[in-house]
Amino acid sequence: MTQGKRNQKEEGKQEKIFTITEPFSLEEIKENITITTNTPSKEQIINQAIKFHLEGNIQEAAKLYQYFINQGFNDHIVFSNYGVILKNHGKLKEAELSQRKAITIKPDYATAHCNLGNVLRDLGELKEAELSQRKAIQLKPDFAEAHCNLGNVLKDLGELKEAELSQRKALELNPYYADAHSNLGILLNDLGKSQEAELSTRKAITIKPDFANAHLNLGIILKDLGELQEAELSTRKAITIKPDFANAHLNLGIILRDLGKSQEAELSTRKAIEIKPDFAKAHYNLGLILKGLGNYGDAINQYNQSLKLNNKYSLAKTALIASKCTICDWSDEETHNKWLKSLGIEGKSSNPWELFPLEDNPLKHLQRAKIF
Repeated sequence: MTQGKRNQKEEGKQEKIFTITEPFSLEEIKENITITTNTPSKEQIINQAIKFHLEGNIQEAAKLYQYFINQGFNDHIVFSNYGVILKNHGKLKEAELSQRKAITIKPDYATAHCNLGNVLRDLGELKEAELSQRKAIQLKPDFAEAHCNLGNVLKDLGELKEAELSQRKALELNPYYADAHSNLGILLNDLGKSQEAELSTRKAITIKPDFANAHLNLGIILKDLGELQEAELSTRKAITIKPDFANAHLNLGIILRDLGKSQEAELSTRKAIEIKPDFAKAHYNLGLILKGLGNYGDAINQYNQSLKLNNKYSLAKTALIASKCTICDWSDEETHNKWLKSLGIEGKSSNPWELFPLEDNPLKHLQRAKIF
């Protein structure tokens, strides 16, 4: 191991973030109807709502969907499309109810099963999410979006080879499906096939040049291939397309840190936090940068903030213990000793290098290293 690699290990594992694209299905009504009366018909309301939705006028679409529902009308398309809006606004339980209502109205409506699977995935109910996507595929075998979303769920479940097959099936059904190319790139990178991952992600960008997620993911792949300057350019492109992309600002900070541009890395990571204040990974990464700059006090504050947002965040616990030991701050020793009993062995991995000086237990160090 080179000295540079060793130092990076000792400083802490940076938390980069791939962005998986989770396509939803928005049902359209084919007939072209325009509202011209003071009392629009049920069909007119639906059609105008969907028109707004497809145009990106989400606020007006939501108003019309709500109006339709409040009138006591029942339509599976409306409930499913409205559920998509609720999900995208973080109202996951309401979104789940809306999709389930669509399914109650029309049990064989594949679109609602697919969209319900996306909601359940966000709720962490992965096995139920898998069942919903498989139901959508059963009802509509050529449903590319459902195959793509099933791949996302299987990835979350750790079934990477099955996930790859699902993404490839989506591409068999639709070779120009940018989301599936991008998601396949993530899987291939996780499977250690970084060059194939690069090709797949570049294909997504060729199909959809303004695809911010794909530019972000390409940056991660290029970083893993050691092409840091190219990785920086790809990540900056993602930010140009989507300036409020917190994940991209976070990943740019990681790349800049690896390039030795610590002060720029700090600014980029702080921007991620400005956009998304409850971003636990960004607080953790900022702590690593500050520690590298010799600012242990502020680094410790960032680790603590990260743990307030996610009290099970093992990397932040490890970094906090190591930093406090470095400055001989034993004020929370009792708590830290409790953490050390299972840290990096149960649950998520933690950096064994940082914990090595703290315990005289070779077996536990070996266990941590294998998991890490």
